[in-house]
Amino acid sequence: MPVDIMALADVLRQAAKQEILPRFRRLGAHEVRAKSEATDLVTEADEQAERYIKAEVAKFAPDALFIGEESVAADASLLNRLADAELAVIVDPVDGTFNFAAGVPAFGVMASVVYKGEAIAGIIYDPMGDDWVMAEKGGGAFLRRPDGDAVRLATAAAKPLEATYGMASAAYFYAEQRLQLLTNLAKLRFFASYRCSAQEYRILAGGHVDFVLYNKLMPWDHVGGSLIVQEAGGHVAKLDGSPYRPHEFEGGLLAASNKETWDMLKREILG
Repeated sequence: MPVDIMALADVLRQAAKQEILPRFRRLGAHEVRAKSEATDLVTEADEQAERYIKAEVAKFAPDALFIGEESVAADASLLNRLADAELAVIVDPVDGTFNFAAGVPAFGVMASVVYKGEAIAGIIYDPMGDDWVMAEKGGGAFLRRPDGDAVRLATAAAKPLEATYGMASAAYFYAEQRLQLLTNLAKLRFFASYRCSAQEYRILAGGHVDFVLYNKLMPWDHVGGSLIVQEAGGHVAKLDGSPYRPHEFEGGLLAASNKETWDMLKREILG
């Protein structure tokens, strides 16, 4: 492994303790700003946590391309370098910023490692629960706690359509496509959205829901989580069925607990 994954996991935890949690429910109005729209937010916690993580990653992976959500907001050309980078570390310092800014305890810190164009590690740290969900390619997915305790994760078994439930974000589907999607989702037992891919990937990998569905593909939101789900036994692909690669930013993503469920959702929900 070209990056020390446990060292990276600890960096995420320390960033949360130093820069994120002290600001939770304590943000001033001047510490929250809108980016592309009113619900697309950045806070002082996002920016300071990413600065901390970037500086620490440089100590043990100095040759890695660092792709952070806030770094890309400042320099969009960084994304163009991902496809050709031999080694990259991708970070979302606060995934679920809308929730964080609203005082809702559903957010996370995400990181992934990409080597020669392939995701080889993913980490999702939950600051509220003080634990990680993580995976290395070929090594399974685990819930790990600071005391060293580790539990192997496994996705759920297939269910009939009417008993299936999961997480679906319709925010980036538009017009007739959005209307059709929401109509088809009514066939399921239920669906919801936490507005936080960190928490949604965690519960899918842990066997608590059957799928997650997105139409916006930014690498900090999906590279680590999709690898974790696959290592837990799930099936992940773009909406057209093609493989998802870290440098692809269009095409939507469906991650399901197994291939049978993926195929059923593709047929019945996506059409």
